[in-house]
Amino acid sequence: MDMRQTFLSTMDEVLDVDPRVALVMADISAASMDDAKARHPDRVLNVGIREQLLISVAGGLALSGMRPVAHTFSSFLVERPFEQVKLDLGHQGVGAVLVSSGASYDMPFAGRTHQAPGDVALIDTLPGWAIHVPGHPDEARRLLLESLPGDGNVYLRLSAQENAEAHLGTGVQVVKWGNDGVVLAVGPMLDPVLAATEGQNVTVLYTSTIRPFDAGGLRTAVWDSTPNVVLVEPYLAGTSAHVVSAALDDIPHRLRSLGVRRDIEVRTYGEMADHDLAHGLDEASIAIQIKEFLAR
Repeated sequence: MDMRQTFLSTMDEVLDVDPRVALVMADISAASMDDAKARHPDRVLNVGIREQLLISVAGGLALSGMRPVAHTFSSFLVERPFEQVKLDLGHQGVGAVLVSSGASYDMPFAGRTHQAPGDVALIDTLPGWAIHVPGHPDEARRLLLESLPGDGNVYLRLSAQENAEAHLGTGVQVVKWGNDGVVLAVGPMLDPVLAATEGQNVTVLYTSTIRPFDAGGLRTAVWDSTPNVVLVEPYLAGTSAHVVSAALDDIPHRLRSLGVRRDIEVRTYGEMADHDLAHGLDEASIAIQIKEFLAR
């Protein structure tokens, strides 16, 4: 199963055992939860294509002591109802688990409306949020299950792009050691980064949790290598540059951020691979950019 199917299957299980959990949807994935809705009609809710209401209902459920999980595509979960995310969750002092599907450009055939490379940057403007970007369905399941018992606000960003193997550790995990620099891959960017750095003498780090950021893990890796840091994220380039810089504020270092381009809007449909190439996130482009950065 892919990440989205794994999420829905896990929610089906959780609804049977945790009466505090409620799932709120805005049509997306609703048909897949028909059986769960038949068993729990008061805790599986479909508000239709009303994304602002999706978040407001989640806020209301949280105020009543429930643990709401709100789900739809990333552009409709974060960008469209951002005011409700800010006010009906954060400002009200209540928490929900927001689970998106679609990532930055998983569905390029659907056009710009279904692309959300700025979702993580938007959520990052709000205080106190945990942000998870799993790179494998098993990581998505674990991060979801770990998010449900609490009361805080969590953003779980699912993608059709995934790594071949799960990395179920916490914080910044060392995948390989090297001496010429440190490359930090976030979520599904790990496999492209490993392919791009094959034969290069660099440390490769991986994380599926970017907020809170594991500053200690990054500092340790930099101390054991060279303070040349390349950050590779599957959304807007530089989204986590400020936390990397804060983590290394007393260490002279260089930082190069790779991710979805900020300078242009890619106005093509095509496939995911076409957008990876346009944003320099394919293996060959990542390899060239890392080599050029380390050679300076």
